[in-house]
Amino acid sequence: MISSKKSLCLSFCFFAAVMLLPSCAVNYSFTGTNINYELTKTFSVENFFNDSGGGPANMEQRFTEALKEFYQRNTNLELIRTNGDLQFSGAIKQYAITPQATVSTTDPNLPDRAGQMRLTIGIEVEYINTVNEEENVKRTFSFWKDYDPRNTSILQVENVLIQEIFENIIQDIFTATVANW
Repeated sequence: MISSKKSLCLSFCFFAAVMLLPSCAVNYSFTGTNINYELTKTFSVENFFNDSGGGPANMEQRFTEALKEFYQRNTNLELIRTNGDLQFSGAIKQYAITPQATVSTTDPNLPDRAGQMRLTIGIEVEYINTVNEEENVKRTFSFWKDYDPRNTSILQVENVLIQEIFENIIQDIFTATVANW
């Protein structure tokens, strides 16, 4: 008699748990997004412009394409030309090469020179979420990389540095827009 009551109680608990599970669903993803794909299906990226006055001629195109590719790889959203559920636009606002560390020379007739240079890129991004307007953001994202001008020139490392900086900036944009960490 006790075992049938216990069995009935276990069956009821199991049935209640199964019925409650669908209402307590939590969406997880390996990329950390919190996108509701039932409501948000598309994204669009306008061509970014280079308003910094520096950098290679194709820098804005490289950034625009890298941003599109990143969201295509890390979400299930469809890229469309304009008016996506999520919309990105903006401009490269900063491209600066600045000295970071000086190296003193032993010759008193020679001036000190830079022992380390820093490339900094800042990109202003406007993010519009048409599904949830509370998540709209207009913000500047920036990142930098250093190089040693004694061993290499900016022309030798510029493309690699730009790619690495873009990767970091795009990850920050992703986190600020669809990951909401």
